Order: sequence, then structure tokens, then C-alpha cells
Amino acid sequence: MPKGFFNVPIAKNEPVKSYAPGSPERQELKEMIKTLRSQEMIIPMQIGGKEVSTGKKVRIFPPHEIEHTLGYYFQGDDTHVSMAIDAALEARTEWANMAWQHRAAIFLKAADLLAGPYRSKLNAATMLGQSKNAFQAEIDAACELADFFRFGVKCMTDIYKMQPESASGMWNYNEFRPLEGFIFALTPFNFTSIAGNLPAAPAMMGNVCVWKPSKTAVYSAAVIMEIFKEAGLPDGVINLVFVSGPVAADVVMNHPEFAGIHFTGSTGVFQSIWKTIGENIYKYKSYPRIVGETGGKDFIFADNTADTTALATALVRGAFEYQGQKCSAASRVYIPESIWEPFWTEASKQLGEVKMGPPEDFTNFVNAVIDESSFDKLKSYIDAAKTDKDAEVIFGGKCDKTKGFFIEPTVILAHDPKYITMQEELFGPVVTIYKYADEKMDETLDLLDSTSIYALTGAVFSQNRYHIEKITKRLENCAGNFYINDKPTGAVVGQQPFGGARGSGTDDKAGSVFNFLRWTSIRTIKETFVPAQHFMYPSFLPDQD
Repeated sequence: MPKGFFNVPIAKNEPVKSYAPGSPERQELKEMIKTLRSQEMIIPMQIGGKEVSTGKKVRIFPPHEIEHTLGYYFQGDDTHVSMAIDAALEARTEWANMAWQHRAAIFLKAADLLAGPYRSKLNAATMLGQSKNAFQAEIDAACELADFFRFGVKCMTDIYKMQPESASGMWNYNEFRPLEGFIFALTPFNFTSIAGNLPAAPAMMGNVCVWKPSKTAVYSAAVIMEIFKEAGLPDGVINLVFVSGPVAADVVMNHPEFAGIHFTGSTGVFQSIWKTIGENIYKYKSYPRIVGETGGKDFIFADNTADTTALATALVRGAFEYQGQKCSAASRVYIPESIWEPFWTEASKQLGEVKMGPPEDFTNFVNAVIDESSFDKLKSYIDAAKTDKDAEVIFGGKCDKTKGFFIEPTVILAHDPKYITMQEELFGPVVTIYKYADEKMDETLDLLDSTSIYALTGAVFSQNRYHIEKITKRLENCAGNFYINDKPTGAVVGQQPFGGARGSGTDDKAGSVFNFLRWTSIRTIKETFVPAQHFMYPSFLPDQD
């Protein structure tokens, strides 16, 4: 068969379509939404290329319209996790031995399927199943996932090019092997792209995976598996199971072939997983790779030179796009007293223009939160802030779950800089603001640094370059992704590698070469062309008299 050094297509970010009134993509998406709403999808697990059903069906419904049924998925148990592990291990040898360009071609095809024939289907599934509006679905489900696949192929080839120098008489080279065993991908509801990328990234490097999606994102996960299958991904490389987290963890993390976890979710769950892996470390054939992106308590810090209109816009977008259900969402804001009035005048004006409702109505900026437990948790914090002496609700605060899980964009003004909503991740459309005295900027930066366990994203708004430099340096450990005069959300694959440290994860930067390196085991080979013929070195020879 032909051999060669192959150049992959240049990776470019998928253009984001506008979905403006009258645009063909808007009409196509509306038709797809209508089609999906008109049917009830039955979703089996996908194990070893086979559809697996059980005796327990679970209803899927839109968070914004709880009476409507989108379909059902089959709930599995520990036996299905074991089946998925067996299927992955059975597929491993052939997949690992496949020439890299053929692995690359599968994911490049998947990207083109996403950008073309599956674009409206995956976007519509995300809108309906996860209550995400058209624009947010477009930048997530279609564009970012296509970017993950295309830039993933680039990362793979960049890694393969990482080769050592060779001295005269020898040849040194690195082999980047897949890990020995299987990878467990545990994925969240809030980004369809993350759900697709977490099993795909290890698979690109020749690994095999067991994938457990969030129970509230099964609807879109089924479409992703459909795309993988059409792209030509061999059976057993990625196996999709619908089981509870504890059930999956018990089987996966007691298996000797467990080679790594690719995780996005809560900090508490990730810490529990890490602890379990540590306790079971003697059981494994190799030390598992632990890669995770977890929570955030993301901040905006403004000084007294900030552009108040830009700052207000960043608050509205950063805190309330996708109902604040982004790990990068702005959830605590520090504003100097001297600019409070112009800032809040503009922010409250923009907030007053925000519409809330189902995503099928394209004019709705805010939709429903993901489920009832999230709704109840958020409502409890909002209700407390309405009566606590250390805080007040200055915008929004209404909550209604009669038809869907709707929570108004809510702004809390904290009188105590360490009020609970300044510290704890809420994961919803709630942002807390603290006003600080202008002359206490340094003390407030210290407060910001010490208030939260997280270090995912953050932003500074200032027109003073000395302040920008000072604040950026002072907060260097507070955020893995830091923004200057922009909202702390919206990282783009290939442009702003995403991930945080401290309580926010391992900072391995999804979609970057740093992440892909975690899914390889490097073997360095040295070949000597003319080997030595005797053990003696010149230094051992006696002096000549």
C-alpha cells in the first residue's frame, strides 16, 4: 500500500451561521425542530456496534416543556458497563494498529457531517433536550464539536511530529502509543461539544472508550453516536451506556484495564473519583490518566476606568447566556463605587430587554434550567438572598416550574464580599455583585483571590494599561482562561485552549495538544547502526609511560 508523510487539511474554525430572519439555516432548523417534536425517539445503548435495550425505559422531555415527550432511553446497569468494557477491549488491538491517517479521516468526515447534513439535527436535539437557544446551540453543538474534531486531527499530527534529535551513528524516534486498556468518558449536559469530544479525543490517539453521558443529554448524545457511525468509526471503539454515575464508577474503577478518565462535571464528583482511583491504584495494570475540567466561580473585575457599557454587556452575556449553565459563566462581579451608577443604569436597561421562554421561539434569550433539582437549588439561594441582611435581589428573582424550569435572570447585590453566592458555584442564571471602594482596589483583589476554591475563568475591565498589567499579574492563579475587556465565556477551539486549575480541574486544555498528549504513552526507540565491539571506554586505558 502507498506510504508517505501526509499533510492533513488545514484546521479552520467552523463559521457560525447567523440564523437571522429569512436565512435558509433558520428555516431548516425550524423544520428539524418540528420533525423531532412530532416523533418519540427510542434510544438504545450502543455497545460493540449493537443496539442494547433493557426492561427499563426513561422518558425524555424538554426542560422548558415538561409535559411533552421527546422519546425514551433504556436505562442500563452494571452488566452493561462490563459489556461495554469488554467490547472496547476487543476492538482495541485493531483500532490501535490502524494507520493514523485512517483514524484522522474518520473524524474529519465526522466534522463535515456535523457542518453539513447533521447540523440542524444536532442543533435541534440540543435545543429541545437541553433547552438551549438557536445561537447557543450553533456555537456549541455544530461549530465547536466540528472544531474539536478538525483541530484534534491537527493536534494528533503535531504530536507525531515531536521527534528527538539523533547523534551521528544512531537514529532516535518516539512512538506515541495509545494507553494500555480503556478510557472512561464521563460527560456533562451543558455542552454537546464537550460530550462528543471527551470520548473522541482519546479515540483519535488510538484509544478505546466507554462513554457515559449525562442523563439530561442522552437525546443529543444519540445523534453524536449516529454521526460517529456514519463517519465510519469501527464498532466497539466508543461505547455509549446509560447508567447511573455510581454504577459506572464501581465497575470501571475496579477494572484492571482502566487506563484513564476524561471528565467534565462537578468538583465534588471529580474529587470522589480521584480518591477512588487512589484507593484502587494497586489494582490497575498502569497508572490511570486523570483529566478533568470541573466547577468555576468565574469573575469579572472592573476598575474605575472601565467602559461601563461594555462592562454591562459582558455581565448580561457572560452571566445569562445558556441560563448561566456554563462552567465559565460570570457569577461574581466586583465594581468600584465610582462607576456603579452608569454601569447599573446600562445593565438594568439591557436586562429589561431580555426575553425568557422556550428555545423554539428564536427571540428568547434565556430558556429553562436543565432539571427540577437545579431549579429547586437555585430558587433556594434566590429566596435566601431576598431576606438575608448581607444581600439583596436587585433584579429578577422570579421562579416558575409549572410548565418548565424557568428562573428569571437574577442579580444579587452582596453587602458582604464573602456572601455565600459570591463563593459557591450555583450553575444557573444568578450573578452576584459586590461594590468596592475605589481606594481599596488592592484589598479587593486579595478578596477575589481568597473567596473561591475555583480558578477557571475571569475577566478584567479597564482602560488603564498599568492597571490591566497589575491585575492580570495579581490574579495569575485565579483563572486558567483570563479575558481583558471581554466576558469570561466563549473560548474557541484552536484560539483559546480551555481549562482551569485549583478546584476547577487539571488544566489540560481541551482541544489542544496538551490534552491529546495525556492520551498517549511514549516509547522512545534508539537504533545504533554500528554497535560497539568491546566494553572498554578510552578513560579506562592506563597512562602511557
